[in-house]
Amino acid sequence: MRLRQANVLLALVVVFAMIVAACGGDGGTETTDTQAAGETTTTAAGEPTTTEGSEPSGDRVPVRWFVGLGTGGNPEQIEAQEAVVEAFNSSQDEIELILEIVQNDVAYDTLSTQIASGNAPDIIGPVGIRGANAYNGRWLDLQPLVDSTGYDLSQWEEEQVDVWRTDEGLVGLPFGVFPSVIFYNKPLFDEAGLAYPPQEFGEDYADGRPWDMDTFRDIAMFLTVDENGNDATSADFDPDGIVQYGWVEQWSEPQRLATWFGAGSMTNDDGTPNIPDNWVEGFKWYYDSIWTDYSHPTADAVGSDLLAAGNPFDSGNVAMAHTHLWYTCCLEGVSDDWDMAVVPTYDGVATSGLHADVFRILNTTEVPDEAFEVLTYLVGEAAPDLLQAYGGMPAKAALQDAFFASQDEVYPQGVNWEVAVESLAFPDIPSHEQDMPNFLKAQDRWGAFFSLLNSTPGLDVEAEVEKLKADLETIYAETS
Repeated sequence: MRLRQANVLLALVVVFAMIVAACGGDGGTETTDTQAAGETTTTAAGEPTTTEGSEPSGDRVPVRWFVGLGTGGNPEQIEAQEAVVEAFNSSQDEIELILEIVQNDVAYDTLSTQIASGNAPDIIGPVGIRGANAYNGRWLDLQPLVDSTGYDLSQWEEEQVDVWRTDEGLVGLPFGVFPSVIFYNKPLFDEAGLAYPPQEFGEDYADGRPWDMDTFRDIAMFLTVDENGNDATSADFDPDGIVQYGWVEQWSEPQRLATWFGAGSMTNDDGTPNIPDNWVEGFKWYYDSIWTDYSHPTADAVGSDLLAAGNPFDSGNVAMAHTHLWYTCCLEGVSDDWDMAVVPTYDGVATSGLHADVFRILNTTEVPDEAFEVLTYLVGEAAPDLLQAYGGMPAKAALQDAFFASQDEVYPQGVNWEVAVESLAFPDIPSHEQDMPNFLKAQDRWGAFFSLLNSTPGLDVEAEVEKLKADLETIYAETS
């Protein structure tokens, strides 16, 4: 039975490979030389998508909204954002909201260039904690605008507002939250005769074992299958002929993977780099899952047609994916065959890495009042439509039921959204997206380390961690 399903899935891979594989995809059309104000310009794949050079219509005050540091580049998301802009511009005649979309892989360079040239946009977002770190010191304190307009902050829990209070002041208003969960492919579990993973924290797996990293490992290996129908626990398993993987760390970074094994700080009190011991254990566990257990695909396998050329879980050939709620943006191949489970524990503790998005205003804006009016619209009237497009659970509890009802229309199979709600009680503190000295360069070095784990067999992981730490010491010191 398992072999037959594997062959069917393999036959479908050509279809799955055509699916857009990332939430930050390009607009896909050529730009014109002239754009009307408020329109979104698009460019050929791989190039920035902005409205640079657009002129506002009439006497309206232009407010530029820059999308790209986080989610927002998927075609369906672009459509939703354009509708929000059109609705806002039609609702009043004082402000012209101009949408600028830049692909994620060039967004930092584009925004940095705009800032350096004195041509910065006004509003940035949606953007998470990590996405904004490169521009710390450039964010507008919203508190004076809140005070002068009488804007009501009590619509959110006080703790949620306080998340966005930094040394720069109140840099954002609560908007979307994206806890990490386990997405699982139900037919692959059914075919293997396995019970689904738990959907409540503290619940054991069906066989009575605790839902921890050891149990997760065993299940992932059993769900890894070669072309002859052997799983990775079998002595006959062929690691060169894998047609189905047990799990994937979907669209991730090393710090998020590490936080699964407990939160930790990347910087000591004296400003030197820190790599927690539990993170080192996590990296070794992860590396073994790729190169010893074979339950997780290598970098080459992730990019293969078998795994939808970069969207592994959506290929239908991966049983579980550890990722965030925003991944609902990009599920098509397994549209009615998946559900969510809670993350397993490590050393008795569950940690659900949290992403949280807001809109921010750059402190270089020349129109702070108008920009704040737009920002409150984005987190207010426009929030339900935007959050649905982004796959983000509303930070505002009053909007959550409606959000999940809308998600049920997209995924009518009956997803247990309560998994995401419960996961908010187990966030990583400090955040895996925390700031670091010389952030972009430090993050690049972390990325190179993660790439090494995913692509290179025979590594001494502990030795590579020491190299990473030594390099980070140099990178950190460059800013002192």
